[in-house]
This record gives sequence, C-alpha cells and structure tokens, in this order.
Amino acid sequence: MIKLIVGRKGSGKTKILLDMVKEGVKNTDGNVVFIDNSDQHTFELDHSVRLINAVNYHVTDINSFRGFIAGILAGNYDITEIYVDAILRIVGRDYDKLGEMLGKIDEIAKEVKLVFTVSADLSELPESVTKFIQ
Repeated sequence: MIKLIVGRKGSGKTKILLDMVKEGVKNTDGNVVFIDNSDQHTFELDHSVRLINAVNYHVTDINSFRGFIAGILAGNYDITEIYVDAILRIVGRDYDKLGEMLGKIDEIAKEVKLVFTVSADLSELPESVTKFIQ
C-alpha cells in the first residue's frame, strides 16, 4: 500500500512522516526502513529503524529507485514499512514518471506500507500520482 504526503516545501511533510515512523515502530512486529537523500534524521529516528541514504547507493533516478526498493524488499522479507522523505529530490521532478514508478512499486510491495513525501502542489500532479493520496 502506497500513501503520499503532498505539499509545498516547508509545509510540514517531514514532521508528519517522522511522526508516522515513530508510530510505525511501536505498532509493527516487522522492520521499518527510512530512505532519504541525507543522514540528517539519524538522531531523530528510533535505533531500530534502518536509515538509508539513497545518495550513498547512487540512486538518482526513477529506474534506479524502483530497483533499489525491489532489492531492499528481496533482501529482507520482514520489512513491513518503508518511509521515503523527499522522493523528488532523489529521483527528479518528472511527475508522469513518478506516477509510473509508484504503480510499479505498488505491484511488488503489496504487503508493505510505503509512505512518500512529495514536495509539489497538488494541482501539478497527474492522476497517476494523486491516486495514491489518502
């Protein structure tokens, strides 16, 4: 299941995401992963959360990110939740390709909760992206 937190820069998306991570850690028996393009949240996250800096793995576009998620899931069947901050800073601002990628990730991660922050105005996003907003 994919969920998006959408809003302009500075609208509090990361705070909401971090609160969701804290709640997720309390309520899951599985593993929780947090993906970002920096290490700035290292000390804000519970020690049990696997923090991954996508930049360290040269994840810079839609295709490499989709493969990265597939590899993470293939390597650990105990992952129940993945949180991704600032997806557009990681993969770029092609909203149509973002929608395609989300659809493909949704197909392979049926049992995993994935939450992404998207720094954009809702009116800019195509239906292929907005369908994941809950």
